[in-house]
Amino acid sequence: MTEPKRMPAQQSAAGADRSDGQEAVAILESARTCVDPELRAALDMLPGSMRRVALYHFGWERADGTPAAGNAGKAIRPALVLTAAAALGGPAARSAALRAAAAVELVHNFTLLHDDVMDRDTTRRHRPTVWTVFGDADAILTGDALQALALGLLAEDPHPASSAAAARLTACVMELCEGQHTDTAMEGRAPGEVTLGEVLTMAEAKTGALLGCACAMGALYAGAAPEDVEAMDAFGRQAGLAFQLIDDVIGIWGDPGRTGKPAGADLVARKKSLPVVAALSSGTPAAAELAELYRLPYREGDLERTVLAVERAGGRDWAQVQAADRMARAMQELARAVPEPEAAGGLLALAEFVTRRSS
Repeated sequence: MTEPKRMPAQQSAAGADRSDGQEAVAILESARTCVDPELRAALDMLPGSMRRVALYHFGWERADGTPAAGNAGKAIRPALVLTAAAALGGPAARSAALRAAAAVELVHNFTLLHDDVMDRDTTRRHRPTVWTVFGDADAILTGDALQALALGLLAEDPHPASSAAAARLTACVMELCEGQHTDTAMEGRAPGEVTLGEVLTMAEAKTGALLGCACAMGALYAGAAPEDVEAMDAFGRQAGLAFQLIDDVIGIWGDPGRTGKPAGADLVARKKSLPVVAALSSGTPAAAELAELYRLPYREGDLERTVLAVERAGGRDWAQVQAADRMARAMQELARAVPEPEAAGGLLALAEFVTRRSS
């Protein structure tokens, strides 16, 4: 295949990559610094019992309620809101979008709390998950409360874009729920019954939708034209799909010391992640071996065999090639809305960062 011609924004991406992620790290740290006060103020509105659970989840308190300087996450989604607003409207638009950025981060954490319960994950951000410490009910109810807080922040925001942003975020939550429902339903289907098209659609709903929404909300707060808002949504969705592809690779082959989660947990749970479905669809002897492993409950000692089968069947290589392709599409969408490389640089640095990460 011939390499696609670089768009202006794609040229900027090469520069972002040469910076070894330093620009993206600075953007993420700035977003965390700006958005954390908004998040803390929002969490203060929770009833005491749920506030304690939420503060533990964000890493700001220990399980006993004493203060902690924990990890509240990378802040990728609020950084996209703020960087998109700045790219299309300048520093004033970025400042105006702080509540919107906090709302997106609250929705993201609502999904994490619920996902951990449904997937029975015991570790997140290098500490026990909320449900293992406080129980399923507290984790679910706190997640529900975070979603309500997110919509409340937008409802109380006097910015003229807040209503459109709230409507978009509400639609995004519905899409997230649909994607999660599809994902859990796939677990009950035989290995050969799930197609690559289905799992890509599911991944776009579960991951791409919120990244697209974050970028679109930033564009709304910048007063961008409707076609630019939609281009930003498409950029985020494509970058989000690349993110999910890499996340699935890390979930199988990543270092637990860097990720904060056990390696191979999805394989143990027999989840049909993107590399797994690609491997199952390859028609290779390794695909047949993987299908046989997936037909049976996990047995002690199966993990290494399963990992090797996914790799031999081409699942890892496919996911990495697909991630690069989705990034190229994301760059093309971004160039539609932000044709100037200098203005697009921050968004491209973030997109490069999340698709070249190892944790």
